[in-house]
Amino acid sequence: MPANSGAFLRHVTIPNVQLRTTVAVAGVLGILGVAGLVAIARTRLPVGDLYGVKSAAVLALVMIVAACLVRAHHPFARFGAANQLTTVRAVLVALVAGLIGEPQVPLVAAAATGLAAIVVILDGADGWLARRSGIASEFGARFDMEVDALLIMALATLAWQHGKAGGWVLLSGLLRYVFVAAGWLAPWLARQLPPSRRRQTVCVVQIVGLSVAIAPIVTPPASAIAAATALLALVASFLVDIIWLWRARRTTPTTTRVPAFPSSS
Repeated sequence: MPANSGAFLRHVTIPNVQLRTTVAVAGVLGILGVAGLVAIARTRLPVGDLYGVKSAAVLALVMIVAACLVRAHHPFARFGAANQLTTVRAVLVALVAGLIGEPQVPLVAAAATGLAAIVVILDGADGWLARRSGIASEFGARFDMEVDALLIMALATLAWQHGKAGGWVLLSGLLRYVFVAAGWLAPWLARQLPPSRRRQTVCVVQIVGLSVAIAPIVTPPASAIAAATALLALVASFLVDIIWLWRARRTTPTTTRVPAFPSSS
């Protein structure tokens, strides 16, 4: 039997009951957290009755996707503190996404900016926890990446909705998903990319730039400039990766990677 067969068997025979349970518990607690925070928000923000429903639906969708991916890409019996922290970040992102379609007033914009700031502050801590506890996994990296991608899409939509930038700002959120779809059509775009601190930096630039654009004290054209600067950084980052993938298309293995995004390490 190959020397690494034990590691392989560990990945494919890991007990799933405890893992499924912890993911389900994280999801339920997350929904309860959303409900509690929405109740507080409704006493301070001019949001409608559907705000809580939208936020809870977004988080539920995130956790359903997580539950579908965790068994295949998280070779541990427990969800782990790092993924629990990412779930907390997902709760905050769901609250931001729920603000889409709500009244376009400064209080709502300020709430989105404040929530995004907390998400940025917490970003990176989940990766540190995963490494410290010895349960870093492909799932954890993907989970973190999807939460960041969703936040950027929500912020871009809010920037457009609040009149802080034109419809072009939606590209900040859509580019990543277009890139993933392109990988299905062109397999060379779905190959493994090398680690890059640049992608992490550009992710933060996106969130900060869009948050600045949404902030009530920032008005056009300054808000559009902030959003455009972040978008240009994102486009440049994608171009660097696409050029690398094109040049390496005949030399790198054909292993499919987790879809790239500036937050991936």
